[in-house]
Amino acid sequence: MRVKIVGSAAGGGFPQWNCNYYLSRAARAGTIGVWPRTQSSLAVSADGQGWVLFNASPDIRQQIANTPELQPQPEDGPRNTPIRAVVLTNADVDHIAGLLSLRERQPFAIYATERVLSTLQANSIFNVLDPAIVPRRQLTEGEEIELTDAEDRQIGIRILPFSVPGKVALYLENATRPDENFSSDSGDTIAVRIAGDDDSGVAFYIPGCARIDPGLRERLAGADCLFFDGTLYTDNEMVLARVGPKTGQRMGHLAMSGRDGSISQLADVPIGRRIFVHINNTNPVLDESSAEHETVRAAGWEIGHDGMEIEL
Repeated sequence: MRVKIVGSAAGGGFPQWNCNYYLSRAARAGTIGVWPRTQSSLAVSADGQGWVLFNASPDIRQQIANTPELQPQPEDGPRNTPIRAVVLTNADVDHIAGLLSLRERQPFAIYATERVLSTLQANSIFNVLDPAIVPRRQLTEGEEIELTDAEDRQIGIRILPFSVPGKVALYLENATRPDENFSSDSGDTIAVRIAGDDDSGVAFYIPGCARIDPGLRERLAGADCLFFDGTLYTDNEMVLARVGPKTGQRMGHLAMSGRDGSISQLADVPIGRRIFVHINNTNPVLDESSAEHETVRAAGWEIGHDGMEIEL
């Protein structure tokens, strides 16, 4: 099974279009060790021919242009794609907006929970993807499923979706009942266990997670590879950077550092490779010369980047 990180940044990408924080300035200036990144997405293939995208970011056109494996092949006819399916982990703009760029009446399948599918259904603009050509298939949390393409042909990839602590998409928040914006069991935020037919390699993709509980630790034990929420290094870094008033917890994201951070909480869980993805433009680990980057690497984690490939 081949896994490629096609986008490793959080919403807005890196550098974000309106961000003037020192990291974004460094990326625009071409500073060595501060590399631009597109918005979060993962591509997985069992045979190197057909691919499954996990989340469709607004940068998907650029990501396909940067990834030859996702481009039409010369022998495949005038209109074609090796993208067989798209799996959505939530309804955040940076995870679903790219669907609109995949119009043009090209068959592939969309997989998501009922909560996310209802969001697509409620927004008629997504009907540019005709459900008769691009079928929408519901994921049931806790039930493993064999992914198939639009014609129901097997792709060779199995996934097990399950809820993780998170929150509803920003544009779906209920301002009058803020407690309802955070949930761990309603399908607003899911993680996925990904495996090939022979189960020889197992990866987990969790680009959004607000808390690590005992159940999640148990699930991850023994995984060959973990792609985990790396949005922030510290919970209040956006506030200190003066780019926004929200903490990581308010956004539904767990910080890397600290006693309750992901590095500490997963330190004793047996996992093969640990890779941070969905990295915000304020996170100092984006600078490879920073002390924070060195600390993360010393703890056994890798910093995901666009084009990074793992074979399981």
